[in-house]
Amino acid sequence: MSRTLQKTCTYSLMHLTVAIIVAYALTGDWRVALAVGLVEPIVQTFAFALHERAWSRSLPAVRSPACGHLGRAVT
Repeated sequence: MSRTLQKTCTYSLMHLTVAIIVAYALTGDWRVALAVGLVEPIVQTFAFALHERAWSRSLPAVRSPACGHLGRAVT
């Protein structure tokens, strides 16, 4: 499994949990919270994956001289 896919999956689980909790806190209705909490993160996960893919393709990879970290060049 690619690192981007792993990152997307773990982000999705975190987002799902947060969305349900926030929706419940706002509505006090667990059915509404589950509906919002399930639909919104699914849509957001696809948006994040597309954003991550576009971001990784938009800038060339460079190594930071300070720590050797593979980052992205800012042009």
